[in-house]
Amino acid sequence: MAPPSSLLLPLPLFLQLFLVLQSCQLSTLALPSLAKRASLSVENPDDVLVSSSGAFSAGFFPVGDNAYGFAVWFSDPPCSGAKCTPVWMANRQDPVNGRRSTFSLLDSGNLVLTDAGQAGGEVWSSGTTSPSAAELRLNDTGNLVLTDDSGVVLWQSFDSPTDTLLPQQPLNRNTFLISARSRYNCSTGFYKLYFDNDNVLRLVFDGPSISGVYWPFPWVQSSLFGRFLYNSSRIAVLDPLGHFQSSDHYSLYTSDYGVAAMQRRMTLDFDGNLRVYSREPGSTVWAVTGEAISGIPCFIHGVCGNNSLCSYNPVKGRSCSCVPGYVPKVPGDWSAGCVPDFTFSDACAADEIRFVKLLYVDFYGYDYNTILNTTLEKCWQTCLNLCNCRGFQYSWSTPTRTFDCFPKIELLNGHNLPSLIGEFFIKVPKNKTFTEDQLVKRTQYSCSPTAEVKVLDRTYSKKGKNGAVSFMLRIACVVGGIEIVVVFLVWFFLIRNQQDVTSAHQSYHLAAAGFKRFSYDELKKATRNFSEEVGRGSCGIVYKALLPDNRVAAVKMLNNATTGEADFLAEASTIERVNHMNLIEMWGYCAEGKHRLLVYEFMEHGSLAQNLSSPELHWKRRFDIAVGTAKGLAYLHEECLEWVLHCDVKPQNILLDSDYQPKVADFGLSKLMDRGKVTNSDFSRIRGTRGYMAPEWVSNLSITSKSDVYSYGIVMLEMVTGISPMTSVHSLESGGDAKQIRLIPWARAKMMEPVRMGSRLEEMVDPALKRDYDLRKMEILIEVALKCVEEDKDARPTMSQVVEMLLRHENNG
Repeated sequence: MAPPSSLLLPLPLFLQLFLVLQSCQLSTLALPSLAKRASLSVENPDDVLVSSSGAFSAGFFPVGDNAYGFAVWFSDPPCSGAKCTPVWMANRQDPVNGRRSTFSLLDSGNLVLTDAGQAGGEVWSSGTTSPSAAELRLNDTGNLVLTDDSGVVLWQSFDSPTDTLLPQQPLNRNTFLISARSRYNCSTGFYKLYFDNDNVLRLVFDGPSISGVYWPFPWVQSSLFGRFLYNSSRIAVLDPLGHFQSSDHYSLYTSDYGVAAMQRRMTLDFDGNLRVYSREPGSTVWAVTGEAISGIPCFIHGVCGNNSLCSYNPVKGRSCSCVPGYVPKVPGDWSAGCVPDFTFSDACAADEIRFVKLLYVDFYGYDYNTILNTTLEKCWQTCLNLCNCRGFQYSWSTPTRTFDCFPKIELLNGHNLPSLIGEFFIKVPKNKTFTEDQLVKRTQYSCSPTAEVKVLDRTYSKKGKNGAVSFMLRIACVVGGIEIVVVFLVWFFLIRNQQDVTSAHQSYHLAAAGFKRFSYDELKKATRNFSEEVGRGSCGIVYKALLPDNRVAAVKMLNNATTGEADFLAEASTIERVNHMNLIEMWGYCAEGKHRLLVYEFMEHGSLAQNLSSPELHWKRRFDIAVGTAKGLAYLHEECLEWVLHCDVKPQNILLDSDYQPKVADFGLSKLMDRGKVTNSDFSRIRGTRGYMAPEWVSNLSITSKSDVYSYGIVMLEMVTGISPMTSVHSLESGGDAKQIRLIPWARAKMMEPVRMGSRLEEMVDPALKRDYDLRKMEILIEVALKCVEEDKDARPTMSQVVEMLLRHENNG
C-alpha cells in the first residue's frame, strides 16, 4: 500500500535532507551558537559549538588527566579527545577541572571560563560588554566570533592566536604565535613568531634565562633575505591555496600550492620551526607541505643549553652533547645545559690554562669585543687575559676576506658546522686531557628538500551512489562549476593587477639588496642580443653580459624550465640565499612569459674543464681547487637551506675566479628544472653526465649525497691525470702494443704498484705539471679520489670527511 501523500517530501527538500544526513556526522546535540545566559559544561561531551559545514568544533578539550582547555579544533573528519587537532585555546596555562567547569556568555556580554576547582572561579574572559543581545558563533574558517544583535564583532579568536594560524587569519603587529611546550604539553613554550620593530617577521627563542632571534638568520642583514623593512602595515596571511605572504615580502608556497579542497594550518611547533600542514578531505593524516627552516634544525636557538652542542640525524632527529670537559647539569634535561667538571684556582692564571681545539664547531652570539682582521696569536692572548672568556672562535670572513676573532663569554647555540673555515678553542686546565673522538664533533645534516615536506597523494576512494541522487548532484556541480569559473576570472584579473604593482615594488627593493628581478628586454640588451656565448650544458646556454651598473655577469638561459612563475621565483630566491665562498653567487633572475634566466657573477677564468691543460693551473692551484670544491659540496650536503644533491658534478660546473679559486655552479638547477619530481632522493630520471655518474644512477639504487662524492672523485682523478673519464686510457707497456684501459681500474692498479723512485706517480700525473708537485700531497689526493669512487656508496667518505683528510695532510705537509 502506498504511504499517505502527507508523509511524502518534495524531491528538492528530500534531497537536501538526504545530503545533510549523508555529510553531517556530528552529534545531534551540537550547538550552532551560544546565546546570552547560556553555558557549555565540561561534564557534557555534547556541549560543543559546531561550524555550519562541520569543519570545526569548539568546546572543552582534554589536555591532561582531568584537565581541560576551552579550544577550537578540526572536527571533519570526526575525531575525539586528544586525537583531534586544536587550533586555538583560551586557557593554555590554566587548564580547568573536569567537574563543574563551564564556559558561559553572561548577560553583560562577557565570555567567561570558570573552574570550580579554583578560588574565584574565573580562569579566562573576553573582557567584552554588550548592552544589546549577544551571540557566540563558530565560523567555517575556524574563527570563534562574538557579535551583538547588529552583527558588530565584539571579540574573535582570530585576534588572539595561540600556536596556529588558519587560512585567512591575519598575523599583525598586535598578534603573535607562541609554540606549545612539548609534543604532548599544550601550555606556552619558548618559541615566538612576531613582527619586530623593524617590520620584519621573526622567530625568537625566549627561554627562562636567555633569548635570541634565529630566523631570519641574525648574522645576515634581513634585506639580503629579500625582507622589506619600510612597510609599517605588519601583516601576514596564509591563503586557502597554500601561499603564506608577509608584508616584509617573506613568501612561502606549499608543495601542494593551488589545490583548493585541502584543510590547512600553519603552526609554530614546539621544536621552534614554523610549518604549514595540509590534509585531504576525509583524511586523518597531516602532511608537512612547507616550513620556514628546512634541513638545518640545529640553527634553531634553544635546542640545547649552555656549553653543549646540537647534532642532527635524519632518523633520530636532534640530539645534544656536552663540549669536552663538561657534563650535563641536570641529567635528562638538556635545556639546563652543561657545567664544567673542572675548576680553576684562578680563572686568570695563565700558567694553569690551555686551549683545546674543537673541529667543525660553532657557537653563535655572546661575543666579547669582536676583533676583526687579526692573528690567531692575538686572539688566543685576548681570551687568555679575559677572566670570563670560555673560549674563542677564529674564523674566515668571506665578505672581508680576513680572519676574525670572537672571544665568547658564554658558549650558547652550539652546533656542528662541517664547512667552517676556522677553528674553535675552548679554555680548560692544563692537566685536562681528551681523546680525539671527544674533540672531533662532526655530524651529518639532512638538507633534503622533501625530508619532511611531502607532496600529498590526492587519490580519492569512490563510494557507491544512488542514481537519482548522483544525477541531482551532477546538475548541482555544473551550476556550481559555472559560478566558480566566474568568481575565478574576477579574482584572477584583480590579483593579476595587484601582482603587477607588487612585482614592480619588489624589483626596486631587490635591486637595492643586490638580488634583482630583471626583465627579458634588460637581459637581452645586457647580453647584446645573446651574442657572446661563454658556455653551455644540458640545462641551457650561458652568455656574457654587462649589467647597467657596469658589473660583468653570466646569464644562463634555461632550456626546459617547466616551473610556473611563482614556483620559479620561490626557488630562485632560495638559491640566492645559499652563501658560501666556494659556491657561485647569484645576482638575479628573469621570469617573464616563457623565459627563465638566471644571472650569476662572471668567473674570469671560466671552467675547470677549460683550464685542465693550461700551464697556469699549477700544482698548488689544483690542490686548492680540490679543497675548495669539496668545501662547497660539503656545504650543499650538510648545511644548505634546501638541496642535498648537485647531481652533475663535473669540470664544466666548477668555475674559477680571477685567483683560480673554485666555485661550484649549477647546484640548484635540478630543483628549478624539475620542481616536485624529487622525493626522498628518488629521481624520476637519470641525471648527470656520462663518465661522472655514480653506478647507482643506472643500477636502480637509492640516490644520496654519496653520488656527488663519486662524481667529485672522478673530477679529481681527471684533474690529476689529465685524462677524461669519457675516453679510455692509452697505455704502452714495455714491448707491447697500445691498449685501452678504464680510468678507475687503471688508477687503482698504478697505486698498488711498488714505489720505484716516484715512477708510479710520474706515469699517472698530468704531464702538464712537468713533475712540479708535492709527491706526498699528490699521493694523498689520488688516494682520497679513489676512496670517493668506490662501487659501494657506503664505503665512500662524506664531503666533509674529504675536506678533513685533505686539510689534515696539507697542514702536516
